Amino acid sequence: MTADLSALNGSAKPESEEQVEKKPQHVEEEEEDHEEEGEEEVHEGAGANAKKKKKKKKPKKKKVGLKQTEPPTIGITKLFPDGVYPEGELQEYKDDNAWRTTSEEKRYDERMAMEDAETTYADVRRGAEVHRQVRQYARKMIRPGMTTTEIADLIENGTRALVEGDGIEAGVGFPTGLSLNNCAAHYTPNAGDTTVLQNGDIMKVDIGVHVKGRIVDSAFTLSWNPDYEKLLEAVQAATNTGIREAGIDVRLGELAGYIQETMESYEVEIGGKTYPVKPIENLSGHSIKRYQIHGGGKSICLVKNDDQTKMEEGEYFAIETFGSTGRGRVVESGEVSHYAKAADAPHVPLRLTSAKSLLKTINKNFGTIPFCRRYLDRAGESKYLLALNHLVAQGVVHDYPPLCDARGAMTAQFEHTILLRPTRKEVVSRGEDY
Repeated sequence: MTADLSALNGSAKPESEEQVEKKPQHVEEEEEDHEEEGEEEVHEGAGANAKKKKKKKKPKKKKVGLKQTEPPTIGITKLFPDGVYPEGELQEYKDDNAWRTTSEEKRYDERMAMEDAETTYADVRRGAEVHRQVRQYARKMIRPGMTTTEIADLIENGTRALVEGDGIEAGVGFPTGLSLNNCAAHYTPNAGDTTVLQNGDIMKVDIGVHVKGRIVDSAFTLSWNPDYEKLLEAVQAATNTGIREAGIDVRLGELAGYIQETMESYEVEIGGKTYPVKPIENLSGHSIKRYQIHGGGKSICLVKNDDQTKMEEGEYFAIETFGSTGRGRVVESGEVSHYAKAADAPHVPLRLTSAKSLLKTINKNFGTIPFCRRYLDRAGESKYLLALNHLVAQGVVHDYPPLCDARGAMTAQFEHTILLRPTRKEVVSRGEDY
């Protein structure tokens, strides 16, 4: 999920039944082992000439662990009952920080972090594994002709099932972004939205998962038009550059320069006309804190600047890049769907009884985790727009309108969450898909 502008100062049906494997099993057992495991002697009669009869032991069936269904429905804790979840991609620090990989002191710091309930990596890795499994299924199933509501339900229902939660303890990390074409971020369908994905669309799919407030934020872009391949390639390469160059003590302004250089090295030919790929200058990646998707106050812009702020050991960052064939700048446009309670929400008297009631629902179900109108519907709220707008006006809740480049422009996004561990960098959200 992208940082807002101020930071810069669906269960869907597949096209055909053949696309879905019909065999998923919750528990599979290995084939019987037909090799003899030994023989047991049975003596009949007595004396030296006693007749011996051999009896075979019955082969034993060996049980194996659970396997994920399709669509994904089995909770991740059931697939990893020992509580040990896969690490993300590991990258060693460069230059002046290369020593960290073999430092005994830093290895000790890392072991302590694993045991500390406040900094343990287990929660973020659990969320990351949920993210990987849900998005891999989504990438396979999303097709033109589906509504954005169907796509959002597919992703969010899978997330809730696998993370085994739908609230403060664990759940969706923020509303699923499904921004189309010139809209770069912060669009998710509200109730009644009938938008249908078209063959010529570019869709940014931004998915969030959280476990105990540890938010995993990762995004990718889908297109069915080969004309846009270079746009997607440029933005993905820029994200990879940001991940590679990020690290402890790296200055954010310099990191932005590396991202900009990579993205601007690409151009796109559409309809016989060549367009340079521009980084969207007023969007950024961001640091992440517990229960705060834009926590920590650090932004990774996409254009080189003089920000001397450094990345620090133990921090989480969303390395997130956006590219455009348009002007490379977004403005707020369209109906709001994304909201979040302010982490520093003021204690103000609310004159509307409905606003007080709605705030209780928000505190109970989301806290400071971002939400959307569909989530309020799911929580049983109705006719809440007046109350919601009052909370926004009082500064208790922030709204995040869709962010759009010029009409006719095409935009793309790629993103991963990284953890700056004491010994090395872990790209927690990375998987085989991208």
